[in-house]
Amino acid sequence: MADEAAPPVIERGAPALPPVVADWFAGKGWAPRRHQLDMLAAARRGRNALLVAATGAGKTLAGFLPSIIELAEAPAEGLHTLYVSPLKALAVDVQRNLLTPIEEMGLPIRVETRTGDTPSDRKARQRVRPPHMLLTTPESLSLLLSHEDSTLLFAGLRTIVIDEVHAFATGKRGDLLSLALARLQKLAPGLRRVALSATVSDPEAYQGWLAPHGDIETVELVLGDPGAEAEIAIMLPADERIPWSGHSGRWASENVMREIERHKTTLIFCNTRSLAELIFQDLWTVNEQHLPIGIHHGSLSIEARRKVEAAVAAGKLRALVCTASLDLGVDWGDVDLVIQMGAPKGSSRLLQRIGRANHRLDEPSEAILVPGNRFEYLEARAALDAIEEGELDPEIFRAGALDVLAQHIMAAACAAPFREEEMLDEVRSAAPYAGLSADLFRQVLGYIESGGYALRAYDRFRRLTREEGPEDGAIIWRVSHPRFIQQHRMNAGIIVDAPLLDVRFRNGRKLGTVEEYFGSTLSPGDTFFFAGLVLEVERIDGTDLLVQASSKSARIPTYMGARMAMSTNLADRVRAFLHDREQWRRFPDDVRDWLEVQDYRSTLPAPDQLLVETFPHEHRHYMVAYSFEGWNAHQSLGMLITRRMESAGLKPLGFVSNDYALACYGLEPIEDPAALFSPDILEDEFVEWVQGSNLLKRAFREVAVIGGLVERQHPGKRKSGKQVTFSTDLIYDVLRRYEPDHLLLRAAWEDARTRLTDVSRLARLLDRAQGTMIHVPLDRVSPMAVPVLVIVGREATATGLAEDALLIEAESLAETAMRKD
Repeated sequence: MADEAAPPVIERGAPALPPVVADWFAGKGWAPRRHQLDMLAAARRGRNALLVAATGAGKTLAGFLPSIIELAEAPAEGLHTLYVSPLKALAVDVQRNLLTPIEEMGLPIRVETRTGDTPSDRKARQRVRPPHMLLTTPESLSLLLSHEDSTLLFAGLRTIVIDEVHAFATGKRGDLLSLALARLQKLAPGLRRVALSATVSDPEAYQGWLAPHGDIETVELVLGDPGAEAEIAIMLPADERIPWSGHSGRWASENVMREIERHKTTLIFCNTRSLAELIFQDLWTVNEQHLPIGIHHGSLSIEARRKVEAAVAAGKLRALVCTASLDLGVDWGDVDLVIQMGAPKGSSRLLQRIGRANHRLDEPSEAILVPGNRFEYLEARAALDAIEEGELDPEIFRAGALDVLAQHIMAAACAAPFREEEMLDEVRSAAPYAGLSADLFRQVLGYIESGGYALRAYDRFRRLTREEGPEDGAIIWRVSHPRFIQQHRMNAGIIVDAPLLDVRFRNGRKLGTVEEYFGSTLSPGDTFFFAGLVLEVERIDGTDLLVQASSKSARIPTYMGARMAMSTNLADRVRAFLHDREQWRRFPDDVRDWLEVQDYRSTLPAPDQLLVETFPHEHRHYMVAYSFEGWNAHQSLGMLITRRMESAGLKPLGFVSNDYALACYGLEPIEDPAALFSPDILEDEFVEWVQGSNLLKRAFREVAVIGGLVERQHPGKRKSGKQVTFSTDLIYDVLRRYEPDHLLLRAAWEDARTRLTDVSRLARLLDRAQGTMIHVPLDRVSPMAVPVLVIVGREATATGLAEDALLIEAESLAETAMRKD
């Protein structure tokens, strides 16, 4: 834990350390940092605390130091401190780094982890003889709370430490953890809550999330001292000519290899697992010195991930290609360079990744960004400016999810029967559910009791039974049968695996697989390129996407899953770059030329304007909207606008999108783009599309699994993704027909609107289009349209030839676009 403390400086008035702890610091030549002492002072006052401090500032030790001191001063048996992390790897890493100072102090403090990977015999032993400190995840904590002995296990709990709180507080895992906090507070009224983060833009919102009953006054905010400024560079090709197309930075494999050779250990972050695999292969191709290079992402086996993590910790790897699986605070001291392949997508995410290098507060982290195209260069520059100005991405908190609430209530019932009124009060003390009405709470209970009106005839959905108390008539809920307790513990969890869809002809011949997100957006009659063919969708049957060959144009040329969207902060900064010509002097010559010719031939919009260009190209008519609202929002809007074009007789052929623009094309020219962007598209076409495609069905499967309606596992047997899909699809069809206002259908609609389609950014885009749209008709493609137009037909190109073909196509388009005549 070399990064966890500072040179000896003891402030007056700082809380005194017990000799064993003070001697340990002195023996290392260190002293506690100010924020570590502030956290200790808050603990001694019995106060909850949120610590926001830079990576490498010793946040983990700050969270645990009060517990170490309490156990040193007053040794006791039983569970004293819970540590909750969003990643299993982080829990394992923290255990390794926490045990070192405890052993060096000679303290008899036992520290153990409990995750989905922990052997069952150890889990059973932990409930009988718990360690002093238990490191776990939200899902494993929820399962612990479902046991009847949880009252005894947690009765003496003093502290819960939530690490990297920004990583899950605003999502469903945060909802589950918030409900678990409420339950723990009831079991251990003196419980103190602590949260840690390096990247929080709105500390007050997190104080409210952490606090019992959302009472911010009960949570002290502790701010760490700023660390050394990161040294961040943008990698450019030798001739400073940034590619026109692509989004991965794969052009830079040889340059990246040279950086690996110059550094001790390099982490290479990619935004998707598929890109990580490609970059890993590219680097091996140019690895002339045969340096040890590894890869780490969520699709790899547990054993493979642990092996790679151990190799990096031991200094045996020179580079590791990774994804978001290593975004968070894994502490590897020998990492001295971080490389981001492709656009960073957000300043908070980038700062978190950069912090993996050096992981020490007083030493600057070194990082390199590798843009894949010219728009990505602007995004990379925007991210650097945001970090320099201390601007982080906004966090959006929302009301707690109902499927998560249903899972938590079932967990509580598995532990013991509960009174309805008391449970409602407990649930409302969790910030995401503070506004939960008594009526909606009863609907959730009714759903667990019977499955809902349309399913109440089936015993397998009757998981809870309602009774009246014999003395006071209070409503009491208990589990209907012991089998439901086992069923809950085997199936509880928030992360639902998305199966791949098999693309098949009606005769059963399999062409390959596509990501389920892409398949869920399709409706019968939609066409897309796959395996060099134009395929028309017939229907989705379970996990089979049934198609037929078509002579039509491919409406949807790409078949990628949901991606990380560029944050609204970075989008606003990129828009400002286009408008503010004073900024252009900082850009490479080719980027500056690109913008100057765009301004000459078309225009560059002000930050609040939406530029829409229309032009002919290769016997098609194109419309390109530069909206900068992210790929997911653009993909959803493309589906809607091509449907509207069809109704208007514009004979659409398809659309393509990236994070920066949406391009729709057809056989007829678009004279009035404004009519296609009217806000009522979210009221009419949006609802029709979501219900007609498989988006709602996909969202329902997830909420049905989380809400306990469908099991993923039976004793001795795990259902396949296909079996889960079949079960949920059957129930979905029944509910749509007989109970369209079912609780889980409403939850699925909420997910489809927000998470799957990015509807809030869609609405922002459409609002901006009203009154601020600039329509520029052109006689040919514009410079800014080149990066998105290169995508057209990409999937029709054989895989081995794709990169070369795209480069040739991009250069040809660019030559046409950059002519000033």
